Amino acid sequence: MAKHLLRGLGGLAVYDLQEGPVKELTDLGAMYKTPGEMAAECEVIHCILPTGAIVQDVLFGNGGVLEHAGKLKLVCDHSSVTPGESRVCAEKLSAKGIGFVDCPVSGGEPKAIDATLAFMAGGRQSDFDELKPHFEAMGSSAVLVGDTGSGSIAKLVNQVIVNLNIAAVSEAFVLCEKAGADPQKVYEAIRGGLAGSTVLDAKVPKILSGDFAPGGTIKVNRKDINNVLSTAEQYKCPMPLSSQLFEIMQHLAETGHLMDDHSGIVQYFEELAGVEVRRQ
Repeated sequence: MAKHLLRGLGGLAVYDLQEGPVKELTDLGAMYKTPGEMAAECEVIHCILPTGAIVQDVLFGNGGVLEHAGKLKLVCDHSSVTPGESRVCAEKLSAKGIGFVDCPVSGGEPKAIDATLAFMAGGRQSDFDELKPHFEAMGSSAVLVGDTGSGSIAKLVNQVIVNLNIAAVSEAFVLCEKAGADPQKVYEAIRGGLAGSTVLDAKVPKILSGDFAPGGTIKVNRKDINNVLSTAEQYKCPMPLSSQLFEIMQHLAETGHLMDDHSGIVQYFEELAGVEVRRQ
C-alpha cells in the first residue's frame, strides 16, 4: 500500500517498528519520520496497525500524533478495529480540529500488491473526497458507507462472510476427501456454479497444496472475529456461527496453527475426520 502511495502521489513519510519494511520504502524514496514528526509536518496520516489499542497509543500516547499535531488535517485508519474504537479516535481528533476516516480494506496481501484493494469508509463526505486520490493509488474501489464507525462495521461484516466461507469450504472438502472423491476435480466441477466464489478460488488451491504460508493469518482473523462478537454483544445480536468459528480458531491456536494462513482452518476439520485434503 505504501509503495503505491509513493508511486502515485510521491512525498511519502513512513514509520514502522520493523526495520525491514522501512528500509525497503526509504530505498525507494520515502522519508523516515516518527508519528510525532509526521503529525507536525504532514497533512494526512494513514495507519494500519494490529489492534485498536495500538492505534490509540500511536495517536494519543506520549510522543504520539495528537501531542505533536501541527500541519495535520486528517487521519485515515485502515486497521481492523471495532466501530466503538473508531468513534473514540474520531472524537478525540475532532476536538483538535483534525478529521478522521475509519477505512479498513479487503483483498489481503495479493490485492495490496496489485493495487486492487476494496476500501470501506466511515466519516465525513469531505474527508472521504480528499482521500480519493489515495484510494485510487492503492485500490480499485472505495465506498463511503456512512458516519464514523461504518467502515469498521463493514469490515466486521466482511470478515464474518470471508471466514465462515473458508470454514464451510474446509468442512465440505474434508467430506469430499473422506468419501473418496478427487478434491481437485470436485473444485473444478463446482467453481462455475452457485458455490463459486472469490474465497473458493483463493483458498482451495492453498488447501490442496498444503501451503498455509500466510496472506492473512488465523491470528489476525481470530482478532477480527473476536471484534465481531464483542460488537454483536453490544448490539444484542446473536451470532451462533461466528461464535463457533471463534472456538475453532481458538483450537487452532492451541495446536500451533495461529500463524498459518486462514485457509489453514481446514486443519481443524481434517483433525476431526482423520484425513488430509490434498491434490491427488
